[in-house]
Amino acid sequence: MLQRVPQHLYQRITFEERGMEHSTSEITPTNDQLSLHSQTEKDEIDEGRKADHQDQNVVISINQRYDEIFKDLDNNTCIKSAIIFKVNVGLRKSNENAYTPMLISIGPYHKKNSQLDSMKKYKLLYLRRYLQRKNGLNVESCISELEKIKNIALKCYNDDLDTDIVKEFSEMLLLDGCFVVEFIREDYEKVEKEDDIIKLKWMKNQVSRDILLLENQFPFFVLLILYYMSPRPNEENFLYMVRYTLLDTFPKVKFIPKSEIQVITEPFDHLLDVVHMFCRPSGKKVEQNMNASTQNQCCKISFCGNSLQLSKEIRPHLRFWQCYHIPTTRELFDAGVSFLKIGFVEENDEDKTSLFDITFEKGLMKIPCFAIEDTMETFLRNMIAFEQHTSKELYPYFSNYAHLMTQLIGSHRDVNFLRQNKIILKDIGDDKQVANIFKKLSDGVDVAIEKFYYIEECSKLTQHCEKPWNQMKASLRHNYFQSPWAGASTVAAITLLVLTVIQTVLAFTGYVNK
Repeated sequence: MLQRVPQHLYQRITFEERGMEHSTSEITPTNDQLSLHSQTEKDEIDEGRKADHQDQNVVISINQRYDEIFKDLDNNTCIKSAIIFKVNVGLRKSNENAYTPMLISIGPYHKKNSQLDSMKKYKLLYLRRYLQRKNGLNVESCISELEKIKNIALKCYNDDLDTDIVKEFSEMLLLDGCFVVEFIREDYEKVEKEDDIIKLKWMKNQVSRDILLLENQFPFFVLLILYYMSPRPNEENFLYMVRYTLLDTFPKVKFIPKSEIQVITEPFDHLLDVVHMFCRPSGKKVEQNMNASTQNQCCKISFCGNSLQLSKEIRPHLRFWQCYHIPTTRELFDAGVSFLKIGFVEENDEDKTSLFDITFEKGLMKIPCFAIEDTMETFLRNMIAFEQHTSKELYPYFSNYAHLMTQLIGSHRDVNFLRQNKIILKDIGDDKQVANIFKKLSDGVDVAIEKFYYIEECSKLTQHCEKPWNQMKASLRHNYFQSPWAGASTVAAITLLVLTVIQTVLAFTGYVNK
């Protein structure tokens, strides 16, 4: 192995060689000096060899360490199989409380939150009721069954869990899973009984809120195992029970008939996934919008009064820009757009209007009315978080809805306008608070143009606002025909003006004839 010669030794050797060459006795070293120089040179070469050997060992050590890390990554199958996530910082920063349980923890992510320990006694009460449903059912037999699927359930969580949690994971599956199953069973019956474990309405609402948080999810296949281990005679389908237990607490969703629910066979990740399946638009234009989003029908843009034909490469970018820059509600109203509420808060299931059924046609925008309640923001945010984190092929209706409403509600004036039109029925605070909720609802949310449900509405709105005639008509209507009295006064003034002109023309004509 070649060693580097230190620079000062190289200079000294060169200097000595030159001295010997010219036979200069003045610089010829003595024997003692030569011996000293030789020993110094040898020591420094040995030190260089030792340093190089240490560097080589360091490189080998780092390589070995990273080889072990890469090996652990290959063995960590939860990277690919994870279905339950912690909410990313981009979504969490606008309202962290919306993703945090306030009453009960389900699963491992918030298990060590001491503020939620008070619900453990309710978990035990539900567990006891669960075990009483079937003879021979006990804690040991249940945990024995859950041990068989423990490793599969562990891989559902996208996080390194503490050793203590992993050690007690099967017990946690039993305790938390039985709570969810029995809570849904109890609440589905709707009629208060003497043996109801949770009797207070606010507690039931709070539990419903917490078990639909993304970080509080539970593998759905575990819930099904526990459900079928304790069957009740003539009991309803579990999905049907989930539909009536959870969705009545939250905003308007599409009703799915019982006959359709009973034939559903698709696998679900967790309860949030199940609820997302129920929360669909009415279905009249789902396929139309999915097809239209790939056809790029909007191909013209007005620029300085000229209509420009765009190439196929530019059209998708234009549609993307239109989706992100539609006017606010007040601006649309000033441009001649009328607003109409559809649906009612209390409807029978067959006629229920979906929250997503927002349409625009011929200057009229129809928006389903909704109530701003304490749980609405949390519900919407966690549905959005699920859409943003999951790798499943699903349509991001909630992300699309949040983006559209963020565009429509730019300030408290827009909230006030929507309330006057009975679209927002009540609120949890003043107009500014409601406006802030919607302005931040889509923070950190990615909206893909190929899956934007409202792409046609946004394109039509933009084209409507670009036409000067629509703005002129709107200005005329708002300024002179805002009320019946204003309209009557305007008509009277125009009539008077016309009569005055006619009288002037007739008088002038008579004077000329004379």
